[in-house]
Amino acid sequence: MLYAIIATDHPNSLPARRAARPAHLARLEALQAEGRLVLAGPHPAVAATDPGDAGFTGSLVVAEFEDLDAARAWADADPYIAAGVYQNVLVKPFIQVLPR
Repeated sequence: MLYAIIATDHPNSLPARRAARPAHLARLEALQAEGRLVLAGPHPAVAATDPGDAGFTGSLVVAEFEDLDAARAWADADPYIAAGVYQNVLVKPFIQVLPR
């Protein structure tokens, strides 16, 4: 089943986000290589492709996991958590309607 992982960043966590980004992306690329990643990306703090120093307010990942516990375990192991980027993370089932 698909799960949405919706994370909210701590205020002023941009330096930590930048430092942990390579490890964060490596995990997402592994999901993609396994054919389990639907989409992933950050929420910019301002309406811009590159928000610069305004940074980000969080992230969204939609991916396939065996069950809710597996999705939560994957989310809990994110380098952004260890680096203090994420303030909170919500994991919940997701049904993709479109595109098919």
